[in-house]
Amino acid sequence: MQPVSGSECREGFAAGQSGSAARLSPEVAMSPQSPPQWGPAPERPPDRRGWFARHRLLTVLMAITAGLVVLGIAGSFAGKEPVAPPPPAPTKAKAVTDSGRLPGLGQPVRDGKFEFTVTRLQPGVGNVGGAYGQDAQGQFFLVHMTVKNIGDKAQTFDGSDQELIDRNGSKYSADTAAGIYLDGSESFLEQINPGNVVDGIVVFDIPKGADPARIELHDSAFSGGTTVDLTRRS
Repeated sequence: MQPVSGSECREGFAAGQSGSAARLSPEVAMSPQSPPQWGPAPERPPDRRGWFARHRLLTVLMAITAGLVVLGIAGSFAGKEPVAPPPPAPTKAKAVTDSGRLPGLGQPVRDGKFEFTVTRLQPGVGNVGGAYGQDAQGQFFLVHMTVKNIGDKAQTFDGSDQELIDRNGSKYSADTAAGIYLDGSESFLEQINPGNVVDGIVVFDIPKGADPARIELHDSAFSGGTTVDLTRRS
């Protein structure tokens, strides 16, 4: 027996394969392929755009309508000329004169829980309290008065609640610091019980040329006050 070469073996194998394919039946050779299997359709993602983005036509119409309304309002105002308010009347200090209607020195007046009676005026004082006291910037004007509590509860009398007015209408507040240096002033946070009476002195530091005409007396910083004419005596 002669040996078979490798090339001859390969040729014989190929020929056998060809013969096997030729021996397949026509039904097997022509059988159709199975159709592809399709899965369910993917779900559509939700629309996350805003309302205005989803309704562009309505958004444009709304914007046009709003613009027309604004233009109409602006046109209505443009047709009207602004009316400037009248200039305020110039204010001028009112001179205080003797009216003859206000109570004067020695006459009791009331405000709140206090009854006041101005008893004496002391102008032209340059110093209170001596060497360790206080000097006036202009002159100290001392107003002596009695203060009676006519209420049913204790009330505090304080000189800082009182106000002095000169003939030119200028108003002066009390100098409470100078009142502390003055012996017997009894006008710094003096508590008065019902029915009691205190002799107080309220100190004002005013210009030397000032001419006091009235004093407003108050039982507290928030009361309405009452006025005494310092140019009249009872």
